[in-house]
Amino acid sequence: MKQWITLSLLTAALSGFAQFDEFFLDRTLRMDYYHSGNDKEEFYTFDELLEEPFWAGSKTNLIDTFEYGNYFVKVVNIANDSLLYSRGYGSLFGEWQTTEEAKETWRTLSECVTFPFPKVQVRVELYSRNWDGIFEKKFEYTVSPDNYFIKQDRRKAYPAFDVYISGNPENKVDIVVLPEGYSPGEMGLFVEDCKKFVADFFAFAPYSENTDRFNIRGVLAPSEESGVDIPADTVWKNTILNSAYYTFDSERYLMTFDNKSVRDLAANAPYDQIYILVNSKKYGGGAIYNYYNVSVNSNAKSAKILTHEFGHGFAGLADEYYNNSTSYGGFYNLKIEPWEPNITTLVNFADKWKNLVKKRTPVPTPQTEKYSKRIGAFEGGGYEPKGMFRPMQDCLMKTFYQDKFCPPCSVAIQQMIDFYSE
Repeated sequence: MKQWITLSLLTAALSGFAQFDEFFLDRTLRMDYYHSGNDKEEFYTFDELLEEPFWAGSKTNLIDTFEYGNYFVKVVNIANDSLLYSRGYGSLFGEWQTTEEAKETWRTLSECVTFPFPKVQVRVELYSRNWDGIFEKKFEYTVSPDNYFIKQDRRKAYPAFDVYISGNPENKVDIVVLPEGYSPGEMGLFVEDCKKFVADFFAFAPYSENTDRFNIRGVLAPSEESGVDIPADTVWKNTILNSAYYTFDSERYLMTFDNKSVRDLAANAPYDQIYILVNSKKYGGGAIYNYYNVSVNSNAKSAKILTHEFGHGFAGLADEYYNNSTSYGGFYNLKIEPWEPNITTLVNFADKWKNLVKKRTPVPTPQTEKYSKRIGAFEGGGYEPKGMFRPMQDCLMKTFYQDKFCPPCSVAIQQMIDFYSE
């Protein structure tokens, strides 16, 4: 039986590789576009196409089976309408739409999607998830691989270096670490911080159990000045990625709106995930699913910040806290099941972690000492104090009082590691 399963997996893998080789080249096509709107409306406009030198993603798992994220891209073979590639993702624009500012003005942000460089003419379809949780097609664009307007110039060409390598990119989770706010004289510090990044990352399960599934590389790209913007303190720094605290007026939310610079810099190495390491002691960070991850290098809690944020960016995990520390309002429709794997409205709990809950554990679960170490459904999560439930009373996606993810979060992370590496 075991030999039969192994043979089946091998056959599936070979079939996937065959499809990749038939339809794609071993490099990346990036489509930049603009995402515009307000709190109720949105539209997309095309910007440009760019060829990037590496493809780090799986060559077998080309079709997204999770359907996480508020957005989704499909790459379709025009010849027969067959789906060649798909991925879910998130964006800063989607978060901005839930802020008070979005009720008062319109805004445009630069975004992009990446996929293997096609050998055939394809249709790129962009979808947004509506309030009822359903993906709606908002935009499409036809790409011909021989289009001479596909740009091949390298806008931010800097040397990349190996930090931790366990194998070929196609069957590993590849992380590229980008420096933000490191001056030319601090590139040595960045190299040391990348080594610390690896040690901190693999200190937490389930990453510690999957050290052979990851590659981590850094890019030696200095900023003109050391540090990062802190608008409320009138601190402004000339940095390569234009990151800042106070994103959406939340002090600790440290992000950048300069998507083009992030992607141009990341293109120096193969990557599945982008991690921006900020040269700052001030508490802060952020991450969005399949968008990018950010954390600071030298805060006392930097290791846990790093790991928490990667939970968002890589595995699509939601924040499990529910205080007023964010600027969001009405982030979730409590009448439907959220897409994130670690929160539930109990609308369809069976599709979440119900199988991990012991039979004698009540659902919803009281937040008492009796259930302090048990998996259940505890009210409060995803910034919602009522109507949203999390797996355990505490977890790295809620607070930093302990050093581990709850079992449902760990399962979600492991599933994503498997998807990229098997």
